[in-house]
Amino acid sequence: MRKPYMGKILMVDLSDQTMIPESIPDRVYEDYLSGMGLGAYILYNRMPAGADPLGPENILGFCSGFLTGTGSLFSGRWTLVGKSPLTGTWGDANCGGTFSPAIKHSGYDAIFFKGISPGPVYLYIKNGKATLKDAADLWGRDATETEEFLKQQYGPKAAVAVIGPSGEQLSLISGVCSDRGRIAARSGLGAVMGAKKLKAVVLDGVYRIGAADPAAMKKLSRQCLKWVNFPLPLPGKMMASVGTLLRVSPLVFPQDGLLYTSILRKWGTGGMNQTSIEWGDSPLKNWDGSNRDFPMKKSRTLNPDLIKKTEIVKYHCYSCPLGCGGICSSKGKQTHVHKPEYESILALSGLCMNEDLDSVYYLNELLNRAGMDTISAGATAAFAIECYEKGILTREDTDGLELTWGNTEAIVTLIKKMIKREGIGDLLADETKAAAKKIGKGSMEFAIQAGGQEPAMHDGRNDPGFNVHYCLEPTPGRHTLGAHLYYEMFQLWKRVKGLPKPSPLYTKGSKYKVNREKAQAAAACSKFMSLANGAGMCMFGLFIGSKRVPTFDWLNAASGWTLTPEEYMTIGERIQTLKQAFNIKHGIEPRDNFISSRALGKPPQKEGANKGRFVDVEKLAPDYWEQFGWDRTSGKPEEETLQRLKIK
Repeated sequence: MRKPYMGKILMVDLSDQTMIPESIPDRVYEDYLSGMGLGAYILYNRMPAGADPLGPENILGFCSGFLTGTGSLFSGRWTLVGKSPLTGTWGDANCGGTFSPAIKHSGYDAIFFKGISPGPVYLYIKNGKATLKDAADLWGRDATETEEFLKQQYGPKAAVAVIGPSGEQLSLISGVCSDRGRIAARSGLGAVMGAKKLKAVVLDGVYRIGAADPAAMKKLSRQCLKWVNFPLPLPGKMMASVGTLLRVSPLVFPQDGLLYTSILRKWGTGGMNQTSIEWGDSPLKNWDGSNRDFPMKKSRTLNPDLIKKTEIVKYHCYSCPLGCGGICSSKGKQTHVHKPEYESILALSGLCMNEDLDSVYYLNELLNRAGMDTISAGATAAFAIECYEKGILTREDTDGLELTWGNTEAIVTLIKKMIKREGIGDLLADETKAAAKKIGKGSMEFAIQAGGQEPAMHDGRNDPGFNVHYCLEPTPGRHTLGAHLYYEMFQLWKRVKGLPKPSPLYTKGSKYKVNREKAQAAAACSKFMSLANGAGMCMFGLFIGSKRVPTFDWLNAASGWTLTPEEYMTIGERIQTLKQAFNIKHGIEPRDNFISSRALGKPPQKEGANKGRFVDVEKLAPDYWEQFGWDRTSGKPEEETLQRLKIK
């Protein structure tokens, strides 16, 4: 019987330049799958407590998903893992494209790096044989240029993951790039790669990926595929009105993810730009503004139809039928660039009050090439603008830039300086919390972050579930793990026994009440997404719903196991708890990761979509922690929980 995993990892010690393949016991895959789960297992057990994130003891892992290459859909994601230099916590970043199957085609489920190389190197693996090569001539090149050079050298089928100048310069908001502009952006792990003097990983293999029951895999995928082509009846010009309707309606009904995935298929993630602004989902003006500050007459430049007109060709990640990505050419002569994602668009526009869409295309490409996280870059620019407006930063401090809201030219120049670590850019290149500590003068109030990481463009005052996950996940400030909206779209209660089913109609105010059902729903999201990240699944595909996207059935057909959905959720719980145990091992106090007061609605906004709203995370945290068997006061996993989950 063929297995969906390769059963091996490669451990590279950059200090002594050794590369050792290691066999991994089946029980590890049975307990953690691969992907994020395998990464958590290796890092927790092998990294000493208190390891310096930028030192030789930190371990950086490139991990492919358990289902990648098995014939399942939506399973082309890979996870980058390591101790985050940005937050000091467990760190991970997730990315699509084509790199995930390349890891397994090289004969491994994951590739880990420890130590620090004496000089710049890159790893090249050809059919399982690994070689470290000199990268001195690549150091200083941008990510896209480096990838193109390496593909010219090793052929177009070679998969490349690479850092740009941002990672080389140890910016704490840098990531790792692949597929000419896709980026595993969060947690600052590009800085870890830069500290290790590792410029790139180049993979070129032909190892086959198996599945225990290929016929069942194919049948399940065919059944799933029919849900992907759900039609969308709305034109782009109506999307802002949808947001207005969601804002003014006093009642809410559970959202079916089929609508959202049809938006993704038509426009990509940018299809929700104006909807999110009008609805109150998108934070504006450094989280201090509202839809009234960025009304339709300003947000019209972000209309999804305008973005679609610039699209030259759509593209799909590996094994994905949705195809939400695209290559575009903007009016500013930014030719053949990645279509900006929703997060990038709003971070570089509404958060800074910038109405110029062309500048968003330009900055998105600039940041992708530099390997810098667009979310944190936009958030840091917004922080700097507010500090300037409040008189905390002067024109002398800003190198002569007039950092006012919506000043496109100044915003572009500022972010260029951050990429180069030039002038004020050097101060801001390590995110808002680090900058606020240096600036002082009360500037920390305007540094919107959770545990050191800037949250994404989803306002937890609109959906309290986002604030729960921003604050309580082992990696703080993350939006890809759970929300009330996500729980509704996952529809887990249809497959997993004992989970609460949302009411068919409820008031908006009920979202803010603290009760056991909300804790169950939030914990279910965390468990399910930990499982999904072990499997290599894409969150967007999962939004179609758990009965339509047969994740649990794919896992059984691929592995030959006969586990129930509840048993798979326990695997997700184990992965989640191991990440929390990693944090405790490294001296992290979970309560220190709570998000800035402004993002919680303290004080509440006086106007706009989120007027009067406050999310009391202090009351929500104990019930969430209890769902995992973690201490209600401290968030630390109880000893009996570690024993139950076989975590040593």
